[in-house]
Amino acid sequence: MPELPEVETVVRHLKPDLVGQKILSFQSIWPKVLGNVHKKYFNDVIVGRNILDVNRRAKFIVLHLDNGFIPIHLRMTGRLYTNDNIPTAKHISAVFRLSDKMLIFQDTRKFGRVYWYDQWAEFDQKHGVEPLGELFTKNWLQQSLQGRKRQVKALLLDQHIIAGLGNIYVDEALWSARIHPLISSNNISSVKSNRLHESIKVILEQAIAYNGTTFINFTFQDGVPGSYRNQLQVFDRKGLPCKRCETVIKKIKAAGRGTYFCPRCQKI
Repeated sequence: MPELPEVETVVRHLKPDLVGQKILSFQSIWPKVLGNVHKKYFNDVIVGRNILDVNRRAKFIVLHLDNGFIPIHLRMTGRLYTNDNIPTAKHISAVFRLSDKMLIFQDTRKFGRVYWYDQWAEFDQKHGVEPLGELFTKNWLQQSLQGRKRQVKALLLDQHIIAGLGNIYVDEALWSARIHPLISSNNISSVKSNRLHESIKVILEQAIAYNGTTFINFTFQDGVPGSYRNQLQVFDRKGLPCKRCETVIKKIKAAGRGTYFCPRCQKI
């Protein structure tokens, strides 16, 4: 599933093409693509409206209109891109016809969804603090860890606490901060918490600079894959030597996810 860097990559490439465009029509080719609104109402509120801005919130691409917001979640295999015409490609879930182009939502597994919110607060309150935002401070993270007795990986994946982190970048940040993924959050020292804070920010910014990570499905405009995979330090490296101490990387289950860590660098 695309995480914060992948979604941010899509937003940065779509924004110049979409801002200022008028929505002329919407076609939901996959009948379940609309997540929280009926097709007729959705068409009534968006057709004829201009796209004022495009940004990211959590793992959502958000189109800002003058009367509301269209958050789009790519889920496992979704792609959002512009084209001059409706493509003949398979697995098209939805098409927005704009002033001079098409916005295409393509999704092989059909888990991706398009939503509608009249008010920003109604959507915004569903998600936690942005790890690249001003509210994500060292003190905030330390208090969030100390104030909860939860497995640290599960806490970091909780979108109601921190928005946008996923399996890849949580593993990378925990490895960088030398924190075991199974440790209870309230047992993490202030030194390690500060290290984790820095690791999260640096790794996310680096991943965005590389246009995210592609393993199988993720691509942005024109089918270009992300190139951060070669920079990964621990994720998907089971059986390979740790890049820091050369101990063999192990894979376990944490928070229901396949989790990679170094048993020497990340002691519980």
